[in-house]
Amino acid sequence: MAGPTTAERGERRQESSGPPPASRTRRRRLLVLAALAALLVLLGAGAVWALYGSTWLRVDHVSVSGTRVLTPAEVREAAAVPVGEPMISADTDAVEARLRRKLPRIDTVDVVRSWPHGIGLKVIERTPVLLVRKGGNFVEVDDEGVRFATVPRAPKGVPALEISASRKGSGAASFRRFGADRLVREAVRVAGDLPEPVLRATRAVQVRSYDAISLEWGDGRTVAWGSGEDGGAKARALTALMKAVPGARHFDVSVPTAPASSGS
Repeated sequence: MAGPTTAERGERRQESSGPPPASRTRRRRLLVLAALAALLVLLGAGAVWALYGSTWLRVDHVSVSGTRVLTPAEVREAAAVPVGEPMISADTDAVEARLRRKLPRIDTVDVVRSWPHGIGLKVIERTPVLLVRKGGNFVEVDDEGVRFATVPRAPKGVPALEISASRKGSGAASFRRFGADRLVREAVRVAGDLPEPVLRATRAVQVRSYDAISLEWGDGRTVAWGSGEDGGAKARALTALMKAVPGARHFDVSVPTAPASSGS
């Protein structure tokens, strides 16, 4: 049997020259991956430069919303946001901490980045529910019992807190047991349970002991409230009693299941 001719042997050598198809595919894949990696590096470097090195994304204004007593200028000054710094570097937690420390009137604050150039300060101020006289000024107390500001004039519609416990008997024992801060919180609790018309009419919340809290209205009428417990039931009993005996001068809802009134 005759062997392959010279032409046939040349064709076989030509077919076997060059890398196999699988090797060529692997090489193309590696080249594509290398190109993608280089592109990602360039994009990352560009993003870092845009965030930290360029002038495109820097703080140039600070906006303030939600203030009632405070002014936006006061809030901006206390926040001390570094204008001109990169937006990404603004420490929002530090700004919030400064505001809480310097302006106790602030209850909550949300510090947000407003891309590309602004920082927003969304403020909610504390609302006074009671006032404590201090010399010629008034200390505002919020619904958590926090004394947050001293003002020269009493805000309208906010009752005064008067603690007048006796140095003898149950009043003194109540102070020793609960302490002044707890009694203030109980008075705040009472104020928070008052119906809106009653709160507006109340001139003072008087505390003689934990179980002896009373209200004095601007027209001289009084309400014996008792402790701060069962506030909802006491508020309902007082509302019903006021409708039933509108001319009474004194109301007693310390036991809400047996309310009473006197005077006319």
